[in-house]
Amino acid sequence: MPELPEVETTCRGIRPHVEGRVLTRLVVRNPRLRQPVPPGLSEDVAGRVLVTVWRRAKYLVFDFGLGSAIVHLGMSGSMRVIDPCEPAGIHDHVDFVFGDRALRLRDPRRFGLVVWQAGAAQQHPLLASLGPEPLDDAFDGRHLHSLSRGLRAPIKHVLMDSHRVVGVGNIYASESLFRARIHPLEAAGRIGLARYERLAGAVKETLVAAIAAGGSTLRDFVGGDGQPGYFQQQYFVYGRDGEACRVCATPILRVVSGQRATFLCPHCQRRVR
Repeated sequence: MPELPEVETTCRGIRPHVEGRVLTRLVVRNPRLRQPVPPGLSEDVAGRVLVTVWRRAKYLVFDFGLGSAIVHLGMSGSMRVIDPCEPAGIHDHVDFVFGDRALRLRDPRRFGLVVWQAGAAQQHPLLASLGPEPLDDAFDGRHLHSLSRGLRAPIKHVLMDSHRVVGVGNIYASESLFRARIHPLEAAGRIGLARYERLAGAVKETLVAAIAAGGSTLRDFVGGDGQPGYFQQQYFVYGRDGEACRVCATPILRVVSGQRATFLCPHCQRRVR
């Protein structure tokens, strides 16, 4: 699934091409996504100026002033800048057309969505209960320490809970915990403030590096310019089970927790007893 760095890469890639331009038409070829594309959306947004494009968690928000189109890329979706005359493929479901260019949503599994929110986008139920952005000042070690008191859940599960912090999915949680030298299955409530300060810094460091690399290309993700990301070449642990740790040469382990694969170095990420 495209995670925060992939969505941020897409947002930065498409923004210069469409911001401040008039949406001449919205083409909906297949409205049957994870949530159906609202009927009449084409009529609601056509002719409006796109004020800006921004990201909230793993959502793209297209602000048209009186309301916003909120887009999620789903499990394997992408949104890229194209010539509107480019023929559509079977998985190309929605085009936002801005005169001589368009944004095309491609979603092979149809787990993405395009919804409309009148007024402030943050009031939409998909966004209203989300936690802080991990790259904002509000996310720090004290925040993690405070929300984790009394929790027995593994810290990796807490880190991936979008009500506590947004956008830290499986890949970047694994990588951040390695950088902080914290075992992913350690009970969140047992971790002290100093280690949480280290973890918050590691999350920011990991995400910034991933964004600089254009995200990670798993399966068929591409950014707004159609180019793949290459952060997967820098992974310390994710997907490297059986390979030597880049720090200590111990073989990387793969374990399953909460039905998700978790990767760690048993030497660098020892559990605190």
